[in-house]
Amino acid sequence: MKYFPDSVKATLRAAGLLAALGGWSAGAAHAAGLIEIDGSSTVYPITEAVAEEFQKASGGTKVTVGISGTGGGFKRFCRGETDISDASRPILKEEMILCAQAGVKYYELPVAYDALTVVVSKNNDFVDYLTVEELKKMWEPAAQGKVTSWKQIRDSFPDVPLKLAGPGADSGTFDYFTEAVMAKAKSSRGDYQASEDDNVIVQFVSRDKGALGYFGLAYYEENKDKLKAVPIKANASAPAVVPSLETVNNGAYVPLSRPIFIYVKEKSKARPEVREFVEFYLKNAAELAKEVGYVDLPAAAYELALENFRSGKLGTGFGGASEVGLKVEDLLKREGKL
Repeated sequence: MKYFPDSVKATLRAAGLLAALGGWSAGAAHAAGLIEIDGSSTVYPITEAVAEEFQKASGGTKVTVGISGTGGGFKRFCRGETDISDASRPILKEEMILCAQAGVKYYELPVAYDALTVVVSKNNDFVDYLTVEELKKMWEPAAQGKVTSWKQIRDSFPDVPLKLAGPGADSGTFDYFTEAVMAKAKSSRGDYQASEDDNVIVQFVSRDKGALGYFGLAYYEENKDKLKAVPIKANASAPAVVPSLETVNNGAYVPLSRPIFIYVKEKSKARPEVREFVEFYLKNAAELAKEVGYVDLPAAAYELALENFRSGKLGTGFGGASEVGLKVEDLLKREGKL
């Protein structure tokens, strides 16, 4: 079963319209409603998959799914325009302030693990692995206009033009990558092909031997015929690790693995169709995450998330900043902050 966007779905997403959905229980008899979701393109595949399965079991409720990026999604969410925000990184301090000013309270619910995947073209025959330090040399702000050849990254690489592609500044994937590689969120050179649509990055990298990009694991899984995943070394003496279900689960793929989230507006939870959709999401996320190329959380984490949602535990466990290497179960036990 595939849930990734083709040209038709891309058009629907651009319009912010995707699936017509209803309450998940076949016996649900509440009035038809509308559930609005926007945010991360990384989280989009799993949210779409959940929405499609939710639709099969019911009818009546319409769900719209947008992909304005994590930052763009939070802007809408904190203005009260959406019920659920897909996020590939935690809510930031400035977004928490915006939500608080607008009286928007929320539940922070992790739904899967993602592995940020560094990719090159199938035609690239010289990249065997990259270290985090080499990624930094490529992407740090000081590299802008200066680091333009692969040979500048490693002497053994050929003098081939280095062309970079990645998510734009509104993306949570951009935030997490820069935090993990540069140790500072949003710290990046600006002279690269930036796009909130991961399919643009796929096309850019696949067509050029010297191109490199990064995005969520699911988009690599869908485009293995065009791209190669680059093994990553946490440091020069560490083993080179390829992103996969196994290496994320066993903690070997560091520092580029991270949890992904949905944020649910407290006022929206009062509506039965939203409650049922969120519960359906948490109960089915493990299976559907694997189907779309992500890594499912431990069963205990989904149980804790569902308990937090049902019991009314509001707020974020992060407090406005990302943390690399945090266990989801520990996060869910923290006191929430608004």
